[in-house]
Amino acid sequence: MGNAAGHTVLVTGATAGFGAAMARKYAADGAKVIITGRRADRLAALKDEIGDNAHTLNFDIQDQDAVFKAIESLPADFSDITILVNNAGLAMGMGSADTADMNDWNTMVATNISGLIAMTGAVLPGMVARNRGHIVNLGSVAGTYPYPGGNVYGATKAFVHQFSLNLRADLVDKNVRVTCVEPGMAETEFSVVRFDGDESKAADVYKGMKAMTPEDVAEAIYWATMMPAHVNINTVEMMATVQAFGPFSVHRE
Repeated sequence: MGNAAGHTVLVTGATAGFGAAMARKYAADGAKVIITGRRADRLAALKDEIGDNAHTLNFDIQDQDAVFKAIESLPADFSDITILVNNAGLAMGMGSADTADMNDWNTMVATNISGLIAMTGAVLPGMVARNRGHIVNLGSVAGTYPYPGGNVYGATKAFVHQFSLNLRADLVDKNVRVTCVEPGMAETEFSVVRFDGDESKAADVYKGMKAMTPEDVAEAIYWATMMPAHVNINTVEMMATVQAFGPFSVHRE
């Protein structure tokens, strides 16, 4: 397995959680990192921490025009992206589908699907032209294993899984690798967002169990991208040791 020197890594949603952990991991091993997100203050703080090997792009991934303009704006020394980590994503709400807020559903689709494909569309042609690249998409075990309240969030992650496989089929002769990384329970700001800022409810999700950390997920992503160039890791599914596949749900009168 190699090291990241010589790579230019773009990480979406780098202002917290998995994204920030990945930016730190790649930069510590010699890569140049492009960190993107909506929160300019957090991006600036992370850039200050990493130093000259970081470049920030501040935009909303739901805005397709902003995505393409951001990529077009990259300076020459950051423009040859070798690894794209499509990390930006979110879950909103845990209610039953019949009581769901349509705005929550639309936001998840706009971020987890539309934002991800816009960023892929903006970066992929350059990788193909340079005959070198690796796209990592952040899926979730929610895309495979349904649970009450997972409705649209799980469906968006099922899209990410299948889109990753289809990308790989398209790119098999173009020297661009594709990996879908699908984590289970990991303690980040994810649940705070899901519960609309209620930190008490978010903490209850991980109560009494040892969840994965952002660094655990970053380590798996790093490993997949640093495998020898002739090896493609298709899918990585990972869970905390204390989490497993749920039993069938049965409603009894």
